[in-house]
Amino acid sequence: MRSSFLARRNVIGVFVFLILIFVVVIGGLAYRTLVQGAELQEKAENTRMRSVTVAANRGTIYDRTGAVLAVSVSTDSVAVNPGDIDEDERPEVAEKLSSILDMDYDTVYQRLTKNSYFEWVKRKADFDAVDALEESDLPGVMLIEETQRYYPKVTLAANLLGFAGIDNQGLEGIEYSYDEILKGVDGSIVTEYDSKNNIIQQAIQEYNQPKDGYNIYLTIDENIQYFAERELDTLMNSETPPKAAAVLAMDPQTGEILAWANRPTYDPNNYQNYDASHRRNMLITDTYEPGSTFKIITASAALDSGAVSVNNRFYDSGSIQVGSHRIKCWRHYRPHGSQSFAEIIQNSCNPCFVELQQKIEAHKPGTFYQYIHAFGFGDVTGLGLQGEAKGILIDEKKASKLDMATMSIGQSIAVTPLQLVTAVSAVANGGMLLQPQIIYQVTDNEGNVVQNFERKEVRRVISEDVADTVCRMLESVVSNGTGSKAYVAGYRVGGKSGTAQKPGVGGYQEGKYIASFCAVAPVDDPRVVMLVMIDEPGGDLYQGGQVAAPLLQPIMADTLRYLGVVSQVTDIKTDKIDIKAEQMVSVPDVANLTAEEAKKVISVAGLKYELGGTGVYIGKQTPAAFSQVPVGTKVLLDTVQSSDGDTVVVPDLTGKYVREVAEILNAMGLKVKTSGSGTAYQQYPIPGTKVKRGDVVDVAFQSIDESEVTPGNIVEALDGSGQ
Repeated sequence: MRSSFLARRNVIGVFVFLILIFVVVIGGLAYRTLVQGAELQEKAENTRMRSVTVAANRGTIYDRTGAVLAVSVSTDSVAVNPGDIDEDERPEVAEKLSSILDMDYDTVYQRLTKNSYFEWVKRKADFDAVDALEESDLPGVMLIEETQRYYPKVTLAANLLGFAGIDNQGLEGIEYSYDEILKGVDGSIVTEYDSKNNIIQQAIQEYNQPKDGYNIYLTIDENIQYFAERELDTLMNSETPPKAAAVLAMDPQTGEILAWANRPTYDPNNYQNYDASHRRNMLITDTYEPGSTFKIITASAALDSGAVSVNNRFYDSGSIQVGSHRIKCWRHYRPHGSQSFAEIIQNSCNPCFVELQQKIEAHKPGTFYQYIHAFGFGDVTGLGLQGEAKGILIDEKKASKLDMATMSIGQSIAVTPLQLVTAVSAVANGGMLLQPQIIYQVTDNEGNVVQNFERKEVRRVISEDVADTVCRMLESVVSNGTGSKAYVAGYRVGGKSGTAQKPGVGGYQEGKYIASFCAVAPVDDPRVVMLVMIDEPGGDLYQGGQVAAPLLQPIMADTLRYLGVVSQVTDIKTDKIDIKAEQMVSVPDVANLTAEEAKKVISVAGLKYELGGTGVYIGKQTPAAFSQVPVGTKVLLDTVQSSDGDTVVVPDLTGKYVREVAEILNAMGLKVKTSGSGTAYQQYPIPGTKVKRGDVVDVAFQSIDESEVTPGNIVEALDGSGQ
């Protein structure tokens, strides 16, 4: 009985055990089928099916005329299937491969012994090596057709174009910034293999065709680019080359960039052979103090805000005090004296531009910064290239009066060359800030236009009248001022030079300058805004007007002729705003003088007079005192019976000879103290000051040629120490 029970229990135990095993097996099969099925199937497919990438052709980069700047070309890369090479053959194959490809033997052998079916040995081998491999017929060695980037113009626009790497990915410049447009979509070849690693004949062979990238047309013109790089190469190959130099040209009517040239540069076909500094895209990555070229912005802001008008007069005594500092004029030892608005631009007079900034802020606080921001400084331009800097702009809440004063003359602010050209283009096109454009259009492989890039207006910054006025004043800088070396015969060129010391630790670096010149042409219908920037000029000259303007002149001349701009035969020196060229004079203030004294003062000034009334003293006069009028203009003098006091107003004596000064002051009852010879260039008290009869007016005379000017530090503490 007991034995029968035990037997039955054992049978049941075995039965339960078998059921458990069956459940586990069924569960495992169910898990692998339902849960891991897809994964296991994929692994099996990966073992059986192998894929080789077929690279897409990268889109071509053209200039605006259709000239090829970057293109993809076919090349062969070397790969191996280690499984196809017998173990005893590997040393010999490795030796031959390393010799043909000029590679290290150990490196090649290591790749031949890997447990894989595909290993790259050398990507994009040269043609001779490929020919030798085809003749050698080495086992397991494969030649895979790929594409590589080729730059047929070598260094032309290299810093703008950038380059593509070994896997056809954009790494710098246009190639990087527009990589998504250019790169396309890679394809593949899928092949079925058996368990012995052999291709199964007539089995699955799948070809997924690559989709080539889109083509890009840049706004730059190959010919204008060549003009710029030709002059840069001449400069860099001279006996006294600078540290670096650049040229940027823009069409101010559209914002399209016509030339983008840097030196030093490099060959993007062999970018790995150059130091990274040669690849630097300095026109957008580097910031610098623009110096006097920024005065174009200050002048525009002053006129547009209504703080001053073109009829205002300014007086340069050689420096201007701002707090505990004084800002000097570059010609502080021979001040410009009284000047018109046009003349302060023509003479690039620092104290008068500081006065402009002060008048802007007095007119409405915060206005100066509003115009700086409106012109785009302190922010990126929106061009779309990698690494674009915003520039350096002092926070308005932290800016001192000295900061704003020096900003007005292009110091205490750092800009990129692209920012400056974009801002000046707004002045050239009538006052509209445009987003700069470097892409003209995008097309597919069949030439269909995928995308056009149109003119994009950002905002209006100044009125058309102000823009036109400033452009004509810039013309006088070239025709009769510090930018004369940028003059192009037959064309109306306006511009502004800049010379700024480079800042460093603890202040400005002695003897290190950035010289620049920014030009607009033709001023009556601007087609080009061009900036030349030279970093640390070599030799004795470092002023923008002396080293940057001469470099710009041939580039601008060739560009205007190439663009078909008709030569303007009118002599620009008879058609400009320059006051002296139009023989204008300042009307003396003759109030409180006797009629006889007034007649003499008016006559010596080169004006005519007409007396009215029956009095003895002069009361009112028309035109008003210090008005700028042509020589020979008649001044109407109204006489009264008595004067308002024993005071007279010091006249403007600038440009007059010793005898004329003596006659005028003697007629007004003033004494004169003279120094030097030639024409008057400095006086104290300054014009417009009320003094008593019998007071002494100190007048300095000098006749020094402008070429003797050597600018130094322009900001000094009142005790004479430099800032």
